[in-house]
Amino acid sequence: MTMDGSASSPVLDALIGSPPEITLRSGSATDAAASVVAVVLAAGEDGPVLAAATRRAAADLGVDLDRLVETESLRGDAGSVLVVPLTGAERSITRLLVVGVGAGQPGDWRAAGAAVARRAGAAARLAVIAQPAPVELRAFAEGVALGSYRVSGLLERAGQPGRPAGGGPDARTRPAAGAGAEAPGRDALNVNEITVDDAGLDSVDAAGPAIDAAGPAVDAGGGASAPAAEAAGGPLREVVVVTDLAADPAALAALRAARAVALGVYIARDLVNTPSLVKSPEWLADRAVRIATAAGLTATVLGPRELAEQGFGGLRAVGRGSPRPPRLVRIEYDGAGAARHRVLVGKGITFDSGGLSLKPAVSMIGMKTDMSGAAAVLGTMTALPALGVPGRVTGLLCIAENMIGGNAMRPGDVITCWGGTTVEVLNTDAEGRLVLADGLAYAAGELGADVVVDLATLTGAIAVALGRRTAGLFSSDDDLAAELTTAAESAGERVWRLPLTEDYRPAIDSPVADLANIGRALDVGGGSITAALFLREFAGKLPWAHLDIAGTARSDSDDGEISRGGTGWGVRTLLRWLAADATSPADVITPAPAEASTQVG
Repeated sequence: MTMDGSASSPVLDALIGSPPEITLRSGSATDAAASVVAVVLAAGEDGPVLAAATRRAAADLGVDLDRLVETESLRGDAGSVLVVPLTGAERSITRLLVVGVGAGQPGDWRAAGAAVARRAGAAARLAVIAQPAPVELRAFAEGVALGSYRVSGLLERAGQPGRPAGGGPDARTRPAAGAGAEAPGRDALNVNEITVDDAGLDSVDAAGPAIDAAGPAVDAGGGASAPAAEAAGGPLREVVVVTDLAADPAALAALRAARAVALGVYIARDLVNTPSLVKSPEWLADRAVRIATAAGLTATVLGPRELAEQGFGGLRAVGRGSPRPPRLVRIEYDGAGAARHRVLVGKGITFDSGGLSLKPAVSMIGMKTDMSGAAAVLGTMTALPALGVPGRVTGLLCIAENMIGGNAMRPGDVITCWGGTTVEVLNTDAEGRLVLADGLAYAAGELGADVVVDLATLTGAIAVALGRRTAGLFSSDDDLAAELTTAAESAGERVWRLPLTEDYRPAIDSPVADLANIGRALDVGGGSITAALFLREFAGKLPWAHLDIAGTARSDSDDGEISRGGTGWGVRTLLRWLAADATSPADVITPAPAEASTQVG
């Protein structure tokens, strides 16, 4: 018997690329009708550990696994893979993968899942012989889904004609109904030719121009170069886990949870990877509403008129230089239970030229990724109904395009953010904090938030401090900081808490306004810290945390569950944190039931 753990919405799947289906089956590997079979190898204290079922599965394929482990000196390290070709014209199974799961911790299983997805080659269906506990199964399924992400077909999913150079059609893409008439997010753009590239980081601190820590540009249209894409194989469409847990409700719930999380990450990655020529603030706001509505959420957009009437001075100032005006999207979820009202605020700069404080050309290349915080908030929000997360959660996407123009914000301008705080703009390339200022103040003053968390590709300085795999965490509340740190560790993402150094606070004083948008009054350096201190001013007395994801939001290469281009960083951490208010642990939170469970054979 095979039971499908999928809990995705068909409407939601039509809007984005879809992760592979992961199903459970009892029986043998040959029953799964797959062309590639994977078996797991654990790393014990006294050497590699093989389960009896693993030995039997390998033996059925003509492989003496004990001898193979010895001759190849396999240790079972998490994410290690040995590919064993299987010959014989009568064989439908062409390869055996021996995959290490390390000590068997959830992170080890996640790494194994991503490794399997990347090494499955062109196999459309993969069978895995394993007996993971539900928590481990969820981690493995997340790894498989995240490692399977492909950028191919992105523009078709964005509702645009044609195919990006270097990429083939995505076999996982579901065509939108109406062949374009219903394609999500179409606006007045007339796109005939689109060049897609991906590099660089976001804006910067007071010390000077943005720090480009990304390296050379890559083509995000097809994901990797043609030879690399061929080596990686096509998209994996289905993974069958052959296990004794095939009918276990906890195992099926784990698969549904993993798929919900993966869909949230896919949403974020797709939006981050979409080129800015397509991704106007209007397009992104419309896209967010369509995706949120499909997920069962309530979404509201504040356009230029509403932003002016309600005093969103930061968003309006940043967007003034662009002919494509800003938007604020509010997404609301109300789950059962009495958890705190948590508000997530995401920076959504659809392209950052630096404004009149113009970036160097090389630092501009990857600025389509400057809306990664807003993308992560949207991806997080869409997973909440499927996961059954308790309490009220609101997401705010602060969307604008920072461009030059005759009406652009100037250095020296004084603007008034939502709630009345005035800011002297000393550097127009430190714009992210201005749109977040509006969002944070609005959350604290209008939405009745109990706790606020913001995500932003805010400073190049954070990548210098922490590199490209660890996000910076700043918080006014020790308990909140600890919760987020624990959630990140559990989710497989890393954060490092940095100080809100009070001695640096006078650096953002201004003689003509309440604050300056960069540190100038004192030469203290610490651009990430002074940026966080600036944001703290708008969160009021609420518990508040800021995640600076400028280093982690994009990657120059595929690495485990991290994808080349936009990584969707933050979705997994936020979902673990939000789920932690549930009565059951985050790892075993029971997702909402699937609309229909499929049984085959």
